[in-house]
Amino acid sequence: MENKPIARTLRLLSQLMELHNENPFKIKSVANAAFKIDKLPFALAGKPTNEFDKIDGIGKSIASKVIELLETGSIAELETLLSQTPPGIVEMLSIKGIGPKKIGIIWNDLHIESIGELYYACNENRLIEAKGFGLKTQEEIKKVIEFKMAADGKFLYAQAEPIVNNIHEKLSVWLTQIDHECLFGIAGEYRRLCEIIEEVVLVVGTETPDIIATELINLELGFVETGQSIFGTQLESGLNIKLFIVPKINFYLDYFRLTGSETHVDKVLTLAGNHIFKSEEEIYVKAGLDFVLPELREGFNEIELAQKHQLPSLITDKDLKGSLHNHSDWSDGVHTLEEMALYCRDVLKLEYLGICDHSKSAFYANGLNEQRVYAQHQQINELNQKLAPFKIFKGIESDILYDGSLDYSDDILQTFDFVVASVHSQLKMTEAKATERLLKAIENPYTTILGHPTGRLLLSRKGYEIDYKKVIDACAANGVVIEINANPLRLDLDWRWHRYALEKGVLLSINPDAHRKEGFLDMRYGVMVARKGTLTAQKCLNAFNLTQISDFFASKKP
Repeated sequence: MENKPIARTLRLLSQLMELHNENPFKIKSVANAAFKIDKLPFALAGKPTNEFDKIDGIGKSIASKVIELLETGSIAELETLLSQTPPGIVEMLSIKGIGPKKIGIIWNDLHIESIGELYYACNENRLIEAKGFGLKTQEEIKKVIEFKMAADGKFLYAQAEPIVNNIHEKLSVWLTQIDHECLFGIAGEYRRLCEIIEEVVLVVGTETPDIIATELINLELGFVETGQSIFGTQLESGLNIKLFIVPKINFYLDYFRLTGSETHVDKVLTLAGNHIFKSEEEIYVKAGLDFVLPELREGFNEIELAQKHQLPSLITDKDLKGSLHNHSDWSDGVHTLEEMALYCRDVLKLEYLGICDHSKSAFYANGLNEQRVYAQHQQINELNQKLAPFKIFKGIESDILYDGSLDYSDDILQTFDFVVASVHSQLKMTEAKATERLLKAIENPYTTILGHPTGRLLLSRKGYEIDYKKVIDACAANGVVIEINANPLRLDLDWRWHRYALEKGVLLSINPDAHRKEGFLDMRYGVMVARKGTLTAQKCLNAFNLTQISDFFASKKP
């Protein structure tokens, strides 16, 4: 074993000792030894073990640990501490900018146990509530985590979007100079509005492929030829780009092939036959199908619907009339209730805002006890008089407790216009238990909306397993709306289950879960995945106008 792995092991030991509040002198001794061993001008493993304790910075205690590591490949004390520490917390120790003391606060006070949960907490502005953290530290941690996520080669759509727009604009300008009559487009999973992007596919249709290929390699973007007329590069951000150069006459066929899923493409081309197509629309005409939008080309039932002229009219951003499930500075939000309302009314031109600050069990998020609920309702009454006809609905994000009950008595729950019921704690349970927990919450007569049903955090936390059909069937039976949480880290309910929910007559609601004014803009990502799930405005709760949603909430009152 070389010196660096030995030093890293001792450094991890010192960090875990500090995390678990062990003797400060011992911690310093181990940390100092790690530093010394890393800088040694000779290989420690090549020295006689009885000489280890004579090396500067290594006493008898540290020497015994190093010997144990060299002979067994591990240190018993380290293994004990690792067994007492969640893997996600150990992973956090690699994040620059936060040491063991701060990680201890994150773990013990905020009950965060993974990097994904930490990233979400940064987005929710929750870190600045903790002792020793400020806005600057929170933003630095967020950037480090984003870099770590990018290094794995996968990007949230929202993360990839500005990068893709930038590279598309640069290449568009460049291509115009080389061949102003060429055709150029973005295909692949990005064009299909997939929630996670692993590779961005670009397609160029040209009559001068050799010239473009030569010039492309000379660009300062690092493109290299990876196949016949196929070029790849990885941007500084870590995003992988694949560019296809195709004959202009075949552009629309190749553009179509490189956009849809394999199942969708094969079925359509079997029906359309082999032709020169002047547009993607013509491909569907030849196949005897209505035009299928890129976001639907996933190989579900879209071709059958296109054959029967039954493709839905998908929801758009303009269809949304209000925003539900949002947080203010009454709990863990950044902006005041009035600031959130004015942004909705004056900037977004919406008709209403549903405020859903956290309930009392969410002490880590400054959740509202009964007295503060009453005080907030008084402020909402005053603001509704001031801002009319715009309306703020009195909502709450009520924690679903371990047994499935909600976080207030019925006397308090009935004071709200609507209740979003969500799981935030004790996520580790069997599918049967997690499903049972949700079913009990759904059957509560005060539950209006089931919030982020699986608790997933994309690229970082899978979320708890549930029986989707049982949960959706229960929502249908109890008239409970299911949330499409539009935060790009969540996008939960997964779009692959939207069709089933809609078939069962369940309404969906595109909720930004905004913790600041800018958070409302996440609704567009919710709209994107809702479109993939075939949602229409008629089946979206917050596409109801003010009168319609007021009647809906009134009808839900027990």
